[in-house]
Amino acid sequence: MKRKIFLLTIIFSVTGLLNSCTKDFEKINTDPNRISQISPGTLLNPILYNLAGYYIGKADDFNFHLMQVKVPYPAESGGIHIYDITENSGSGLWNTSYRWLTNIEEMYAASEALDEVNYMAIALTLKAWVYSILTDAFGNVPMSEATKGAEGILRPKFDTQQEIYESILQDLERANTLYDASRPMAFGTEILFENNITRWRKFTNSLRMRLLLRVSNRNEMNSWDILNTMISDPATYPVFNSNDEAAVMDVSGISPMLSPWGRPVDFTSFRAAAEFFVETLNSFNDPRRPVLLTQARTPDGSTNIGYKGIPSGYDGNINQFDFLPSNFRIELVSAPMQIPILPYAEVEFIKAEVHHHFGRHADADAAYKKGTQGSIEQWGGSLPGDYFENPDAEYDGTLERIMLQKYVALFFVDYQQWFEHRRTGYPVLPKTQHMLNNQQMPSRYFYPINIRSTNTENYQKAVQEMGGDNINIKAWWQN
Repeated sequence: MKRKIFLLTIIFSVTGLLNSCTKDFEKINTDPNRISQISPGTLLNPILYNLAGYYIGKADDFNFHLMQVKVPYPAESGGIHIYDITENSGSGLWNTSYRWLTNIEEMYAASEALDEVNYMAIALTLKAWVYSILTDAFGNVPMSEATKGAEGILRPKFDTQQEIYESILQDLERANTLYDASRPMAFGTEILFENNITRWRKFTNSLRMRLLLRVSNRNEMNSWDILNTMISDPATYPVFNSNDEAAVMDVSGISPMLSPWGRPVDFTSFRAAAEFFVETLNSFNDPRRPVLLTQARTPDGSTNIGYKGIPSGYDGNINQFDFLPSNFRIELVSAPMQIPILPYAEVEFIKAEVHHHFGRHADADAAYKKGTQGSIEQWGGSLPGDYFENPDAEYDGTLERIMLQKYVALFFVDYQQWFEHRRTGYPVLPKTQHMLNNQQMPSRYFYPINIRSTNTENYQKAVQEMGGDNINIKAWWQN
């Protein structure tokens, strides 16, 4: 895997350099800074591709199991779906995120040196995206002293979750003011928005809305009033208004834009769709079902019998089920495919929750419907004319209903289903007696084992501040 990432970085780097050299050959020849320093564009595409590819993998192999989207099948014991979390299960997230954060910091430094304000804003946005995932998954993590190995800081201190959120929210606020659509991106074409500055700015503000909502239980963050201001002033704080604008990476299948699944068949092997996710879509009579799922079949495999999943936390062998369960379609991970980073539907559900909070139920209903339709259309479906006439699918004035549709809309978006469940308690997931951890949803990863031994003093300080290093320590923003 490391070899693949290294080779991909080289491919993107060479491509970016060739594009920029061709496009700006005369300019480069008259500006020695452009050849004596690494360009922001050289770094950007590898950062985007590798982080998006890694995070969608974690949506599949961790988030899906916790959030009852997918279950191991056949599996007679163990597994994340019964809250069996190993001590080193978060090490990949930690190592991958910090590896690319080093590149993001280098990208920002190069951008600042060249006074490339758009690249500076993008780097701040990517930094906020990655640190938000890290702190939401672990709690206190290194930030202010992280990625400074070249400066001799090899054992960085851990910043508190509040310090991290205050910092990244300030970075996003600043990034919004840095963008300058009149200045072209001079270092080749990036792979997410194809150099569209307006879409990048909308991503920045949409991400800020996500993170403000995440910490909305903390009164000192004043999230609700800031979110209300952002929604009321779209000229100052533009956000995604359609699927065409959203942060969804298109993976063509043409090198180097290959599926993160080297073998797409692994996505469907020894897995089944979870009963809760399937029955949620069934209750909506939802058109996303044939796009996301295969149909269940009779035991001999000869006849389709609709959409049926396997309950999370099941025990015993698979003979207890008198059907072959639905699975997820292999096409979801076979290029051409999409990697959702922050979908348009999520923005509408954020708006719906803000309107709900302030008692604006008509506005909440309108945003709820836009979010639902946006998610259906994102996956290639069409909204039936009578969809919201279904009592199970209409907005019923509750936060629980908003969060249930948002849960579906966050399909494949890194850990966001898990984070939002921890923030709100929704959707309410069924439990079984076979689940571990006293049937309690884990709140975090353990810190990686190597961090405990290589950065012991700072690790111990972080653990003391948080009240322990176990999967039940709640995030600072959790109730």
